[in-house]
Amino acid sequence: MSSNKKRQSLLQMGLFLGIVVFINILANARLGNFALYRTFDLTEEKRFTLTDGTKNLLRELDEVVYIKVLLDGKLPAELKRLRASTIDVLDDFRGLSALVDYDFENPLEGKTEQVNARMEQLSKEGMSPMSFTVVKGAQRDDTPVFPYAIVNYKGRNFSVNLMENQDPTLSSEVVLNNAVSLLEYKLANAIQKLQQVTKPSVLFTQGHGEIIETERADFERSLRKFCNTGTIVLDSVPFINPEISALVVAKPLTAFSEKDKFKIDQYVMNGGKILWLLDMVRMDKDSLFSRPEYIPGDYQLNVEDLLFRYGVRIQPNLVLDLQCSPIWVATGKQGERQQRQPIAFPYHILTVSNADHPVSKSVAPVNMLFASTIDTAVRTKTPVKKSVLLTTTPRTRLQYLPVRLSLDFLRYIDPAKFDKGPQVLAVALEGTFPSMYENRITPEMQSGLAQLGQTYKNVSTPTRQIVVSDGDVAKNKYLKTRDQVIPLGYNEVENFFYANKEFLQNAVEYLLDQNGIIAARGKEVRLRMLDTTRAQGEKSWWQFVNIVFPLLILGVFGSIYGWWRKRRYAGLEKVEKS
Repeated sequence: MSSNKKRQSLLQMGLFLGIVVFINILANARLGNFALYRTFDLTEEKRFTLTDGTKNLLRELDEVVYIKVLLDGKLPAELKRLRASTIDVLDDFRGLSALVDYDFENPLEGKTEQVNARMEQLSKEGMSPMSFTVVKGAQRDDTPVFPYAIVNYKGRNFSVNLMENQDPTLSSEVVLNNAVSLLEYKLANAIQKLQQVTKPSVLFTQGHGEIIETERADFERSLRKFCNTGTIVLDSVPFINPEISALVVAKPLTAFSEKDKFKIDQYVMNGGKILWLLDMVRMDKDSLFSRPEYIPGDYQLNVEDLLFRYGVRIQPNLVLDLQCSPIWVATGKQGERQQRQPIAFPYHILTVSNADHPVSKSVAPVNMLFASTIDTAVRTKTPVKKSVLLTTTPRTRLQYLPVRLSLDFLRYIDPAKFDKGPQVLAVALEGTFPSMYENRITPEMQSGLAQLGQTYKNVSTPTRQIVVSDGDVAKNKYLKTRDQVIPLGYNEVENFFYANKEFLQNAVEYLLDQNGIIAARGKEVRLRMLDTTRAQGEKSWWQFVNIVFPLLILGVFGSIYGWWRKRRYAGLEKVEKS
């Protein structure tokens, strides 16, 4: 009897282990590129659920994507969480496609000569180390860390900075949380760029006093990582080729002719995308500093009616904000040396980003100079979705033309007068746009279009535009004597880089996005902060709960199991004796 029970117990144990092994095999098995297992995302914000654009991208892979993440070895606590989150995202990628593979590497591992050579190579490839403080007892060591991922596809590499949003106004927890929320977008975007057989083309308009090549050099250099750039003189072409992926109109100073406007209008009607970077007020810092008083005028660009037709209007005013960047102001001379001091300059606005739109989500303040307000209350004939990207803080003031300006106002800034509330500075437009030339096309114009092989359209196909009320947002400084381009967004007073380049790059990627990858940039990972004061106060209680309660539960379970076992075998003994 006892041998039969023993054999039965062994069979049950073997069957149980077999089922466990079988389930484990199924949990890692695939049929081709299809996984036999499923995952369930129980988080409120669905942080572990990939967007549809990313899913489609991964399912269409035809060759292995290898991702090398440089986050290994001894890491600060913040980067350990980033590393774990990166593993989660890459596992989600691999769950959708068996063609995704990844590994982690410590670039600081090895002999000193090897490490130095590796760091030099990474620097040449645009991957600069970030300094993190590691606390070891009473010691604080600054450790260089490379928070990068290198994505390889079909023999081509693309580096991804996993921690590029360094906003000094935010806590380290928020900065890290922003980095975690952007992991899917950054990695999927890198794969998408490597998949492109031909790069999209982005052209800067010329012929109306727009910023020149050296003044847009840093912006254009950042775009060349994923698209081809160039210029187009509207006067020299009969029409704008719809195959041009996007146009950038960057700080024009002179008026657009009706012919040029018609070319732009029909480019939009054919699905063209435009990034408008416009100044409406003729104003700069030198104009204010070079004379006791200055009365700015407005730029007569002759595109106001075109923008109005598309759904926005840039007002002829200047916005002042108490949240602003400083400038140097001369205060006198000491001997032969000019004395100066930094003073907050309300015309140099530090923007507030809209966290609900993928273009501006997690973007640090953008430095805008002499910007104007954008009116979005314009009604359009066709459905156009308007999304605010950048605003001011509520502490603003408006100056409408004509106005007399001087530097004396810096001495008498009254915060009580900065009460106009948040002002819109950048807007994304998406939908079908109406043509400005509806019912204005003559038979001669129709004939001319026919000769060019073109047909007039009065409603666009679905497309996108972005309007920013500052042309200087894309203008970098250029030192002619040194032939040196100063990076975009740099403020020499603070020795700090604002997020101008990141915002503009996001804007162009949004305009070019056709596969929905940009939606991943809008994912939210909510930061649930620990109440440190309460945690410290209840520390002893929770230590007691975590130590004593498991022992109590184990003791209760052991007592119940012992009682049940004793009762069961006592019954069996009675049966055998009988």
